[in-house]
Amino acid sequence: MSGIYLHIPFCKKACHYCNFHFSTNLSLKKEMVDAICKELDLRAHELQETIETIYFGGGTPSVLSPIELEQIFSCINKNFKVSKQAEISLEANPDDLTTEVLKKLYDSPINRLSIGVQSFFEEDLVAMNRSHNHFQAHQCIEDSQSIGFHNFSIDLIYGLTSSNLSKWEENLEKVFNYQIPHLSCYALTVEEKTALAHFIEKGKMQGPREEEAAEQFQHLAKASKAQGYEHYEISNLAKDKKYSKHNTAYWQGKKYLGVGPAAHSYDGESRKWNVAHNPNYLKYINAWKNETEKNLEGHLYDIEKLTEEDRYNEYIMTSLRTIWGIDERHLQNNFNARLLEHFETSAQSHIQKGSLIKKEGKYLIEAAQRFFADGIASDLFWT
Repeated sequence: MSGIYLHIPFCKKACHYCNFHFSTNLSLKKEMVDAICKELDLRAHELQETIETIYFGGGTPSVLSPIELEQIFSCINKNFKVSKQAEISLEANPDDLTTEVLKKLYDSPINRLSIGVQSFFEEDLVAMNRSHNHFQAHQCIEDSQSIGFHNFSIDLIYGLTSSNLSKWEENLEKVFNYQIPHLSCYALTVEEKTALAHFIEKGKMQGPREEEAAEQFQHLAKASKAQGYEHYEISNLAKDKKYSKHNTAYWQGKKYLGVGPAAHSYDGESRKWNVAHNPNYLKYINAWKNETEKNLEGHLYDIEKLTEEDRYNEYIMTSLRTIWGIDERHLQNNFNARLLEHFETSAQSHIQKGSLIKKEGKYLIEAAQRFFADGIASDLFWT
């Protein structure tokens, strides 16, 4: 299975916690769409397999107009073979999802929405500097369902300094009442060079407390299970196997092509990432016709050839976050004896403590304990 990721680097407003690449200046939006289409044209040879997933991320892809989306889809269909059953997802902010917009999206190739609700409480949204309010958070869900979007997801953030366990429980209850098929829940983290990091450094805001975030994660694991959700990845939950196919492909090491500024690509052997700077991205994309692809390395994009140790570490990190865990056969078939011995030795202490479970040839972490998955993975890394 192969996928295409399109990074749309624009937002109406800068959220205090976000460190993804974006600009609040939308004046280059039309030029950016043209450049993304040109990159799709120029890189089509990199992905010859049938496309099973297309994902519009960002930024805020819902700032694109129907005409701009149609332009991108036309370019994709011209250059790639897209499966008729492809999952085509659009990240969206609630304030963008008016009834009129939702109807147009429903008539487009998009068949899955990922809605950035983050919280149903107004004080949380204000603290995060979100562009929508609590009314819009509710309204866009109700409108999406009434128009016919049944395969969609919402994002929530836990561990907020403006929140607590009681409010987190209420947020989840609202999700459960809406019978939302997919839920992505992320712990608030303090990323460098964000407004949140600045506020904490200046003493204007308290930082998140790990013990509170862990408590809220534990409640998420327990409450969602009671509601029939499968906690299939540390931050993702689904009913009726409605996993995010695109993100699942990431965790399972499938190939994908990343287009747009800051977008990453993976071909099984190397990773490539585009420059995270809108004017420079436009400059080098537009120069491509006069430059060889090699001459653009270090300008338009950088590339890293993965060593066997790199691939091993990535497999450990992503696999432990999921219900599928680390497959013993995969280790044996893909990595050398030195790495296998290292894994088996490193895993023993976690197996003895019960933080890592070996079952039917798989090494797994219980859903309620996956909050600590990255720490366990780091113990298993080859360094």
